[in-house]
Amino acid sequence: HQALEAKEGVKIEGETQTIATITLQNLFRMYHKLAGMTGTAETEASELWEIYKLDVVVIPTNRPVRRLDLDDQVFRTKNEKYKAIIDEIERLNQRGLPVLVGTISVEVSELLSRMLTRRGIKHQLLNARYHEKEAQIVSQAGQPGAVTIATNMAGRGTDIKLAPEVVHLPRTVIESSLTLNDRLPSGETQRQFLLENPSGLQVIGTERHEARRIDRQLRGRSARQGDPGSSRFFLSLEDDLMRLFGSERIAAVMDRLGAEEGEVIEHPLVTRSIGRAQRKVEARNFEIRKHLLEYDDVMTQQRQVIYSRRRELLERDTAHEQVEEMIDATIGTLVEAHADAESHPEEWDWEGLSTELGKTFFLGLDVPAEERAKATPERLLERVGEAVRQSYRRRLELVGPEVFHQVEKSFLLHAVDTCWQEHLYEMEELKDSVGFAGVGGKNPLVEYKRGAYDLFEQLIARIDREGLRSLFQLRIDVGPPELDGRRRAVRARASAVHREATNLGFAGAAPAPALPTPADGLPLGTPSREDRGLVASGGGAGGEEAGPRQPVRAAPKVGRNEPCPCGSGKKYKQCHGRNA
Repeated sequence: HQALEAKEGVKIEGETQTIATITLQNLFRMYHKLAGMTGTAETEASELWEIYKLDVVVIPTNRPVRRLDLDDQVFRTKNEKYKAIIDEIERLNQRGLPVLVGTISVEVSELLSRMLTRRGIKHQLLNARYHEKEAQIVSQAGQPGAVTIATNMAGRGTDIKLAPEVVHLPRTVIESSLTLNDRLPSGETQRQFLLENPSGLQVIGTERHEARRIDRQLRGRSARQGDPGSSRFFLSLEDDLMRLFGSERIAAVMDRLGAEEGEVIEHPLVTRSIGRAQRKVEARNFEIRKHLLEYDDVMTQQRQVIYSRRRELLERDTAHEQVEEMIDATIGTLVEAHADAESHPEEWDWEGLSTELGKTFFLGLDVPAEERAKATPERLLERVGEAVRQSYRRRLELVGPEVFHQVEKSFLLHAVDTCWQEHLYEMEELKDSVGFAGVGGKNPLVEYKRGAYDLFEQLIARIDREGLRSLFQLRIDVGPPELDGRRRAVRARASAVHREATNLGFAGAAPAPALPTPADGLPLGTPSREDRGLVASGGGAGGEEAGPRQPVRAAPKVGRNEPCPCGSGKKYKQCHGRNA
């Protein structure tokens, strides 16, 4: 899309972002019970067991199958094949037998239709373009001399009822338990009789498919409920499957034998060889699906964690407990990263810790040098935690529990949604990159699992950090007492970024409630003067001591070459600092 927009000289829109992803296999495995019924599951029994742990049980047909599955006919070119198909249709049509021609595409069905029209053979074209006529066309496909051309998907689930005059077997035989190899009263077997006297619906396939089950579905349109019928496939060396099978060798043999144009190869050995080729292609396709599933299984574990976390937020009336846990986890991570217990306190990264506290909680760290020398990670963790919780409690008290809990749920849900979207993009990038691991002799799947684990740990930390940043960035201005006696007008205002984000309309996100009309005042998050060692990045005390109002910075100023606070990993000047 972006390339087309650039070509046409219009505004180039941003790259589309995936919100959720899942494979069909993992979608089905979310159900507690799985079951199904189909006539072609036997060829996929191994895959159904390996993926879903489902057994395949073959139920015998109600009556014996009396369909003759004739050997495939192989031609050199597609033109020769199509001419042979038209000749066969004309021969069967002259004998008054109904014919069903199965094609793999709409284009082939329309080509055969034009060829039949030139021959003057009446027919019906069924290629999923005439949905309202499908059932009517299929219901008439068993009449004497009827010719129906259908694609794979057309007419599914509709039985073709045969006219009595096209069935050349006695009704007593059809309703009996005699198989094709059993003898008729005349002394010959049913197979011999049907070869000499074609009967029932005649199915013609224009090409073999990569999956045997699709060929079986086409054959199965004929000879239902004990009726007679036959099926045959016409192939060419130019077909996709034949090229995979190795058509060059067959063409060389035909040249050595002096085969002329239009000459056909018909032998059970060729038919069995094509069946083996189909099984190889099926196994290859299964390995592709299995490989995809192995990658998605990694995502499934992560998806369950994130969705359960999101569901817990939606179902609870308040996210207070989650916020407390997030505060503890985030503070613990920050202190551990910047205050190494094995090194001297003076060697700790005090500036880095102060910067991170400002970015996340909008609190600065001001510890005198004499106190730094006596500090321990436990005391530092306790001190920072108390200051952050005090700032959180002040927000809760001023806004009111009911309103504030709705606000924090909205912010936390938005953090989960946006971070999960970014994570999906990162996982796609990881999947693309691990393909090169095979060049270095490493297993790409193992490298993907290792990288996915690291990315998921970063995701959890980023969700906590972004949720808390949004919550502590919430600015509440408190009016002076003289405006309304003991009552104060309270204003909660998120930054422009979060205000825009909460309007995106994520599914299930609780909308931020309307808050009281704002009045002039001081941003919340500024500790009292008694909170020694930790002061708000905004500074100032407020109340009666407040002088002329000064601009309040919600967080330390970000340098142009510093990492962007949004967590993208880019420099500030290349991300949100472009328009600053």
